[in-house]
Amino acid sequence: MTETFYEVLRRQGITRRSFLKFCSLTATSLGLSASVAPQIAKALETKPRTPVLWLHGLECTCCSESFIRSAHPLTRDVVLSMLSLDYDDTLMAAAGHQAEAIIETVKEKYKGNYIVAVEGNPPLNEDGMFCIQGGRPFVEKLKETCADAKAVIAWGSCASYGCVQAARPNPTRATPIRKVITGKPIIHVPGCPPIAEVMTGVVSYMLTFERIPDLDRQGRPRMFYGQRIHDKCYRRGHFDAGQFVNEWDTEPARMGFCLYKMGCKGPTTYNACSSTRWNGGISWPVQSGHGCLGCSEDGFWDKGSFYDRVTSIHQFGIEASADQIGGAIAIGTGAAVAAHAAITALSRIRQSEPQNKKEGEPA
Repeated sequence: MTETFYEVLRRQGITRRSFLKFCSLTATSLGLSASVAPQIAKALETKPRTPVLWLHGLECTCCSESFIRSAHPLTRDVVLSMLSLDYDDTLMAAAGHQAEAIIETVKEKYKGNYIVAVEGNPPLNEDGMFCIQGGRPFVEKLKETCADAKAVIAWGSCASYGCVQAARPNPTRATPIRKVITGKPIIHVPGCPPIAEVMTGVVSYMLTFERIPDLDRQGRPRMFYGQRIHDKCYRRGHFDAGQFVNEWDTEPARMGFCLYKMGCKGPTTYNACSSTRWNGGISWPVQSGHGCLGCSEDGFWDKGSFYDRVTSIHQFGIEASADQIGGAIAIGTGAAVAAHAAITALSRIRQSEPQNKKEGEPA
């Protein structure tokens, strides 16, 4: 019988105290209240680990690189214990026929109860010959593996949208997996790569509650993709005040002014970068001085230069300095006061007219 997550941790020397602390931190990372921690603990104590088959198509392996560097939950101690990661040709020791045989074994033994994680995408041109694995096109391997899966996770923008492989003119016809796999729930976790804690958070949620998280209309988990990066950016105050960086290596850039005019796509990008951040919560691209590329949005690679600003954004303060905004408010307020005074005076004159006529005075 497959071990439970808790049994694996105990075998690795993890104490009960550390286990419960992990459950509380997991609840917090998922945006849930602390009261859910006991539910997570019970689930991890009783449920067997879920078999996962991790496939690689056209990609650069940056999603795997991000995943194994997760600070919390710790991948080496937690997530790989929660998962029965039976197949991953990047991390596994087996190779060749022995490795490929694992897929068939899992499909047969856990039919309808395993998860397929896909990193990268299948090319469809030339009958899929631009990506060959085990002597056959990857698209065939992908379809066969997902046929009896419980759910499919599309890691990164490559699997979710096609990413740079699908950029114009896309000679290989690199294709998002949703256009190849049908009839299965697909959870999109876009980003180039996705944030490590977002990846582990999605896995933790699915294994704890035995259901896929609430998804937006693009199939992304709302818990991590429900808010724009711009909304929680620490430079947002400068954006509202009209204080922008207009050139690199200048005083406004060193003072941390808004990078919108340098092409930052934060106002149109939905991701957890500005709240969860990267490198164990230490930093993220905007904090490092570079604007957001919008890598978690479909087609970001074909939308022109990363340094062209989004001209369709119309918000208070974009084209004015704080002084100009204040002056405009003052002028508007003064005009409103003057108009109110004029209307009040006119009203009083009109109210006095009937009384004057009653007394016989000329109008």
